[in-house]
Amino acid sequence: MKKKCSGFISAPAGRLFLLAIFIMITLGLVPALALADSALASSLSSPYSPEEFARRRLALMELVASSYPGSDPNASASSYPGASPKPGAGPGSSPSPGTNANSLIILFASSGHSDSASTAAHFRQDNDFYYFTGCEDADAVLVMLPATREAMLFVPEKSAGEKKFEGPNSLDDPTARDRFKVGAILPLSNFDEFLARFYGRQKPVFYLRLSPGDTVSGARYESALYQARGQRNGYNSRLTLDQLRAERFRQLFPAARLEDVTSLIDSMRMIKSPEEIAVLRRNGQISAEAVKKAMLASRPAAFEYELEAAAMEVLLRNGCRGPAFAPIIGSGPNTCIMHYDRNNRQMQAGELVLMDFGGDLNYLTMDITRTWPVSGKFTAEQKKIYRTVLEVQKACIEAFKPGITSKDVGDYVARRLKEKGIDPMGLRGGLGHLVGMCVHDVQTSPGPLVLKEGMVMAIEPALYFPDKNIGIRIEDTVLITRDGCDVLTSSVPKEIEEIEALLSRRN
Repeated sequence: MKKKCSGFISAPAGRLFLLAIFIMITLGLVPALALADSALASSLSSPYSPEEFARRRLALMELVASSYPGSDPNASASSYPGASPKPGAGPGSSPSPGTNANSLIILFASSGHSDSASTAAHFRQDNDFYYFTGCEDADAVLVMLPATREAMLFVPEKSAGEKKFEGPNSLDDPTARDRFKVGAILPLSNFDEFLARFYGRQKPVFYLRLSPGDTVSGARYESALYQARGQRNGYNSRLTLDQLRAERFRQLFPAARLEDVTSLIDSMRMIKSPEEIAVLRRNGQISAEAVKKAMLASRPAAFEYELEAAAMEVLLRNGCRGPAFAPIIGSGPNTCIMHYDRNNRQMQAGELVLMDFGGDLNYLTMDITRTWPVSGKFTAEQKKIYRTVLEVQKACIEAFKPGITSKDVGDYVARRLKEKGIDPMGLRGGLGHLVGMCVHDVQTSPGPLVLKEGMVMAIEPALYFPDKNIGIRIEDTVLITRDGCDVLTSSVPKEIEEIEALLSRRN
């Protein structure tokens, strides 16, 4: 580590990073490494390369640097995805024109002691924190210094008892710094002192996530919505962790300026890298196989939860952490409840069953919906409605390509259905929602979305007739390519003849 630091001591801006090293030396808190072993490294394995996270951090720091007066107006996240860094860019390099040498980007990991951690669910790292680190340590903090292009992690020290029950973390792993491609991994107890020393500089700027965070199944806008609904009962109201963190910064560092980094992060997360696309393709295959397994498990008198069990087995056997959202498996009247998730009704002959499902694989999600007849054959009325939904969905997918907007898709769908002589029954085409680390993934603004290569979308047209107990939704997740799109979930059938042929194979 000493050799690493001496490499940029002569650069004035690089001295910012030495604040962290100074704390380690003066307080004698060099991280203990004796407990690290190969099992720890393998337990934190990731399908993403360390260079992937380093590129992401560098791209975000370039975006922050370009936001200052006097910076290059054409600056962008040139090093991500897939592009090579600009000449000279990298840890310890000189500041870009216009860079504020007194700025920090600070992102927080999920808490290991939150309400969600006390449930049966596995710990899942905060999306934004994981996106830039690949680190699954709870309660850690990532700090990026745009002036020097350096990054460091602050990780909680664990007691012997905590290590016995939970295992060690990155602070105990001598390979972690290289695995995460960060300049240092320091005890979390040093974080406030590091900030205090940094705060002594003129006009400090802290880039934080001031907008709502997202989860695997809850979008940023949904987090804000659910918090607002919680305020209806004053006894249930509370600040989010992000709001509490921002308030702590305002109290401890009142002269610092707080800036929201969320929109810059979202602009990156919307476009998937080659490594992310590989995971998404794999997840599409797994999730499609899971839905097919559920289709084969359906039959009159079966319970909705039996289909969920069949699908869940496929996810878990193939490396998914679990479902990307609470599985929706509604039969009969429940097909008309868009987010029905009780899954406890017994299916009856002649009904439809609607399943909305997807896996969470390596922090990337998938979203599939299929509707099929419990008895194995669609009725004439079910066929007519189903065919309308299917033709709308297929026309949407045909229209998807870079540069297209929701209006473009709607116009194309209307034209195609008119050519085929199909009554749309009031159904119009559109773009659907973005998919990524969250099943309703991030979007940079509430305005019209324009498709770009590397985006991943879920398209889900639907028609509901509660008076007839007929609800039909058909959904696929697609990758926007250079000339069109690839359907990542194509291996689960959706044509009427294909569905009936698959169901005929049931025992």
